[in-house]
Amino acid sequence: MTQIMLPRRTLLTLLAAAPFAAHAQPAPTLDVIASFTILADLALAIGGPRIRVTSLVGPNQDAHAYQPRPSDARAAAAARVMIINGLGYEGWVERLAGSAGFKGVPVVATAGVKALRVGHAAHSHGGHSHGNQAIDPHAWQDVANTKIYVGNIRDGLIKADPANTAHYAAATQAYLTQLERLDGEIRAAWAAIPRATRRIVTSHDAFTYYSDAYNVDFFAPQGLSTNSDPSPRQLAALIAQIRTEKVRALFVETISNAQVLQQVARETGARVGPAVYSDALSVPAGPAASYLEMMRHNTRSFIAALR
Repeated sequence: MTQIMLPRRTLLTLLAAAPFAAHAQPAPTLDVIASFTILADLALAIGGPRIRVTSLVGPNQDAHAYQPRPSDARAAAAARVMIINGLGYEGWVERLAGSAGFKGVPVVATAGVKALRVGHAAHSHGGHSHGNQAIDPHAWQDVANTKIYVGNIRDGLIKADPANTAHYAAATQAYLTQLERLDGEIRAAWAAIPRATRRIVTSHDAFTYYSDAYNVDFFAPQGLSTNSDPSPRQLAALIAQIRTEKVRALFVETISNAQVLQQVARETGARVGPAVYSDALSVPAGPAASYLEMMRHNTRSFIAALR
């Protein structure tokens, strides 16, 4: 369980945009629990000083393999809002809420998101399986979906704390403006890269929505979850595909074991780029301490490796 703190520059932006006097900051009135750091960051962007956020899965940690602790149950029991991703991402969270006796407002951040599927059986161990396909739960990798997340979080905070409706509404509008700017930056950055060369390998299949939104092809030795290693047959198929399609860049995610991709790099000659962030933010001093910073860091890293 991790108490989330915003990086200083992000907090200052929120303070400037929010409708309250800097000399009279109210104490937090709403205890909020989020399943992982990206959701906690979005909640802070909307709630600001009106809320106190606890992230169950901390920075650089893997929600796929997370095992709740007794302290998580205590936090869930005390929370007035619980924010989860949904789409089968947190297989453990419903059991946690039930055992803790959570009685607050539940928020499923992906409500209203058009779910995308990955299309082969190797990926069916994560997310909701549909025949030989599985729903990819990593919908936040498309900024347009994050706008939906933010609206759902705003509505949950207002339901639990209607007295601060004006604050949550104004902060949401300010953050949506930042998301619009971010989406434009990502699209402009990719415009300089020919479509035929936009081929990237990452540790696990977490970028389906990024791929769909920004026209980038991603390949991965693991499926949607990081709970199991790829089979030798899957790894050999990926290596053959990288050679055939002349993929130039491999990226290890911070939540993944680097050994598999290092083996792929040795076999193919592709270079390994800097670590990218898919399922968790970095620590506050790191390059991806907020959702906005994470998306910018990943995009810069992908494009630099393809130039």
